[in-house]
Amino acid sequence: MQPLRGTTVVSLEQAIAAPYASRHLADLGARVIKVERPGVGDFARGYDTRVDGLSSHFVWTNRNKESLTLDIKDPRGLEVIRALLGTADVFIQNLAPGATARAGLGAPELQADRPGLIVCDISGYGVGGPYETMKAYDLMVQSEAGLLSVTGTEQEVAKVGISVSDIAAGMYAYSSILAALLERGSTGKGAHLDVSMLEATVEWMGFPLYYSYDGAEPPQRAGAAHATIYPYGPFTAGDGVTVMMAIQNEREWLAFCERFLGQPELATAPDYATNSGRHAHRAQLGPIVAARFAAMTGDEATATLAAVPVAHARVNTMTDVWAHPQLAARGRWHDLPTPAGVVPSLELPGLTTGQPRMDAVPELGAHTRAILAELGLSSEAVAELERDGVV
Repeated sequence: MQPLRGTTVVSLEQAIAAPYASRHLADLGARVIKVERPGVGDFARGYDTRVDGLSSHFVWTNRNKESLTLDIKDPRGLEVIRALLGTADVFIQNLAPGATARAGLGAPELQADRPGLIVCDISGYGVGGPYETMKAYDLMVQSEAGLLSVTGTEQEVAKVGISVSDIAAGMYAYSSILAALLERGSTGKGAHLDVSMLEATVEWMGFPLYYSYDGAEPPQRAGAAHATIYPYGPFTAGDGVTVMMAIQNEREWLAFCERFLGQPELATAPDYATNSGRHAHRAQLGPIVAARFAAMTGDEATATLAAVPVAHARVNTMTDVWAHPQLAARGRWHDLPTPAGVVPSLELPGLTTGQPRMDAVPELGAHTRAILAELGLSSEAVAELERDGVV
């Protein structure tokens, strides 16, 4: 299923947020032309060398794309990108705040010539407001959005282990572009999308925000355990294996007490009969649950939880996830060509029909000459641009 075949996306992108959004569009069949700096490219290419010499971040977010090197600070480079945008359906950018507007590539200028163009600006804090020009990396936005305040242990805050603010912004850019394409199909008009990493992350903070509504006490940091539901989190079996488990309602709590703890009377004890009670008395209830886990091996504990049944999980390592039996059984891994050879890549979640698009992760500038030729530049003109470092 590639419903975006025939759609051209030009993305002046770097790092994670914009590349992640454009990769999802590419996965659905869009032609994505990734515009990169000559010589160095997207700086995410240099984050690490963990994938056979390539960057883990770059391999993850850049399949199915064409790479065009272009210096838009040079008037000739600016002319090229303007010509390219004259053929595009979508323009995505996440350069420094105001950079594209200063170059004459803002939504008003571009849409004056091409009213159907969808322009998606991704930034840390959005256009306008006192934070508009602030540098915004993922950890900075996690901090500003209050995410760190509810993540970690009682003693110390912790960042989320993935670039969650970048990913949130990328996903809202992706879904907003899809919505804008649908709208354009009805009206013929493009759209200007202003996606903020802060707003994307704060949207995901809805539970702790409303939990602390009107000055109420916010959720307390609880490590790997749930901050407000109990028992819900990690317990250690007698052989040292950590088992994650969760009780979500009173029906599950009753069955858990009867079939796992072997103490059915706990289910209706006044202190434990409701989640609010269990949460308030977790210091007393915790040792009871922990003692039962300690009397079993990890395998025995998970088998008993499954028989109750209660939701449970292994605390997997990255090695475990690569070999996860569920992903293998569903055939979700596919071969992805890269400049360093073939690597496994996960199919876009949700798609179940046909073969997924798994075109190569591009080398820097691999498609520059072909794209310039499409725009009508002669080989002599391309050679001049190459000689002068414009492409």
